Amino acid sequence: MNPISTEPLSGSARFPLYGPEFAADPHGAYERMRSTFGPFVPVELSPGIPATLVIGYFQARGILNDPLRFPADPRVWEQTVPASCPVRPMMEWRPNALRSGGTEHSRYRSANTASIDATDQHELRALVERVAADAVTGFGATGRADLATQYAFPIAFRVLSSMLGCPDEIGARIADGMSRIFETTDAARGNEILGQAVTDLVSLRRQHPADDVTSRLIAHPAGLSDEEMGHQIVTLYGAGIEPLTNLIVNTWWKILTDEEFSATLHSAESTIRDALDTVLYTDPPMANYCISYPRYDADVDGTLLPAHQPVVISMAACNNDPALTGGLPPEAFVGNRAHLSWSTGPHTCPARSHAYLIAETAITFLADAFPEMDLAVPADEVRWRPGPFHRALESLPVVFPATR
Repeated sequence: MNPISTEPLSGSARFPLYGPEFAADPHGAYERMRSTFGPFVPVELSPGIPATLVIGYFQARGILNDPLRFPADPRVWEQTVPASCPVRPMMEWRPNALRSGGTEHSRYRSANTASIDATDQHELRALVERVAADAVTGFGATGRADLATQYAFPIAFRVLSSMLGCPDEIGARIADGMSRIFETTDAARGNEILGQAVTDLVSLRRQHPADDVTSRLIAHPAGLSDEEMGHQIVTLYGAGIEPLTNLIVNTWWKILTDEEFSATLHSAESTIRDALDTVLYTDPPMANYCISYPRYDADVDGTLLPAHQPVVISMAACNNDPALTGGLPPEAFVGNRAHLSWSTGPHTCPARSHAYLIAETAITFLADAFPEMDLAVPADEVRWRPGPFHRALESLPVVFPATR
C-alpha cells in the first residue's frame, strides 16, 4: 500500500469534466487518468469546483457501501459554493433519499420504494407502447427522425409524467427546468422553474388524489410535508427523464454504429436486455455521479480524500476498470450485471426494473416498426453534449423507409 498522501488530489493539475473535449472522448480521458493517478483522480466539475473522481471499481464499491464515512449530505460543502455555480443544483442538499442518511434516508426511501413498486408493470408496458406508437405516428411518414428529441425524450417524459399523475402543462415546466439543470447553462433559473412546477403538482394531487406515484407518496405513513413531497418529485424526475432518455438513445447509437453488436441482436444471439446492459457498462447515461462528501479526511487504499470535498463515482470508468474486466470487452459480460450504473449500497436506484422495462419496450417497439433504420449522417458528425455528469448525444438523426 502506498503511504497516505494528499498530494495526488491537491494542486492545480485537475482534469476538467465540463468541456467538449472531455465529452468527445471520455474513455480516452479515463485511460489517461488511470495511468497518471490510479483509482482516485483530481478533477474539476465546473471552473473552480474541485472534486475527486473515483475510477477504480472496487474502491467505488467500498465507498458506496460506507455511508458513515462517505455520507451523501453536501451541506458543509455548499457553504463554500456560490448559488450561481452551474453544477450546484445537481449536487445541493434536498430533503430526499439521495441526499440524506440514517433514519431520514430510510423514511424517504421507504416512501419512494413503496410508491414506485405499486405501479403495475403490465400497465406500464402498455403505456410505453402507446406513447411509442404516438411518437412513431408523428414522424413515420417523413422517413427520418431525431431519436433523441422525437422518440426517446417524449417516451421518458410522458411515461414518467403519467406514472406521477402529472398533467401536461405542469410536466412541460418540469421538463424545461430539468433540462436547464442538466445542461448547467441556466441551472439557477431551472431550479426556480422546477420548484414551482412540482409545488403545483403536489397541491393538485393533495386536492385530487388518484392511482399514481405522487398520490401514493402523499398518502404514505411517512407523512411527507409539502416541501418534502416537492423534493421527492424533483428526484424522481431527475432520475427518470434525462437518464432514461440517454439510455434509450445510447443503446440505439450502439446498435446503429457497431455492426457486430447489431448482428448479435438480429441473430437472436443476444437480447435487448443484454444490449442495455452492454451500454450500461460502456456508456451509462449517468457517467459520473453518486456523489458523497467525507465527514473527515478519509484514507482509502493509501490516498487521503479531503473532508467535505465531493467524491464522485465514475460509473463509466469503474465499469471498465481492468481490475474488474481483465481487459476483456463489455460484450464478454453479456448477462453479467455487476456494473455500477444503478449504483450500489443504500442509494441503489429503487426503480431499476421500471427503467429496464421502459427502455426495453421502447427500443423493441422502434426496432419492430423500422427494421431498416440507419444513421442519417456519418457517425463522426454526431456530437456528445458537454457536462460532467451525463453521457448524452446532442441528437441521433436516423433515416428509414417512410410509412404510408
